[in-house]
Amino acid sequence: MKPTTDRMLIRIKDMYKYILDNGTVTTQDLVDEFGITPRTIQRDLNVLAFNDLVTSPTRGKWTTTQRKVKMTS
Repeated sequence: MKPTTDRMLIRIKDMYKYILDNGTVTTQDLVDEFGITPRTIQRDLNVLAFNDLVTSPTRGKWTTTQRKVKMTS
């Protein structure tokens, strides 16, 4: 994989773990935590949502789903 793809996958995994650890978070929480643009956060959240790992119960707030995930380090 290209280095940029590796960075993206690591960031998405870290974002998922952050949401899992903190319960419901806002998009702004993620922007503040990861120091990247809201647009990049939204793209990453779309990947997680497409894979049924996160859901948005209300606009701008995110939480993990009940889907089981096997995580590797």
